[in-house]
Amino acid sequence: QVMLVESGGGTVQPGGSLRLSCVASGRSDTITSMAWFRQAPGKEREYVSVIGRGGGRITNMSMKGRFTISRDNNKNIVWLQMIGLEPEDTALYYCAAGTRRETTVNPDDYTYWGQGTQVTVSS
Repeated sequence: QVMLVESGGGTVQPGGSLRLSCVASGRSDTITSMAWFRQAPGKEREYVSVIGRGGGRITNMSMKGRFTISRDNNKNIVWLQMIGLEPEDTALYYCAAGTRRETTVNPDDYTYWGQGTQVTVSS
C-alpha cells in the first residue's frame, strides 16, 4: 500500500508560479511511475506530467515549457513546478503513483492517488 499526500496548492494571479509537492509513504519502494493529473470543473481529468524512477519525463504539450516535474527517489517526493500560470490552469491537481510501468500517461496504470490540491489562477 502506498499513501500520497499533496501540498502547495493555492490561489495566484495570472502569470504567477506555484510548486506542488507530493510525498509518498508506505511501500514507496514499489513505485515506478509518478505523475500529476488535473481536473477542472466540468472537464475530464487530464495528465499534466509523468516521471519514471529513472528520470524519464512526459509532459502534456499544452503545458510544456511552463510545468516541470521532478522527483527524489530517496525522499519519495515528486514536485511540479508551475510558472506562467493561466486561468485555464485552475483545477484540482492530483498526484498518482503506479507500480507497473516506468512512464505512462494512462490513468488506469496508476494504482494510488492522493486527495488532490486545489490550484486557482485568478486576478
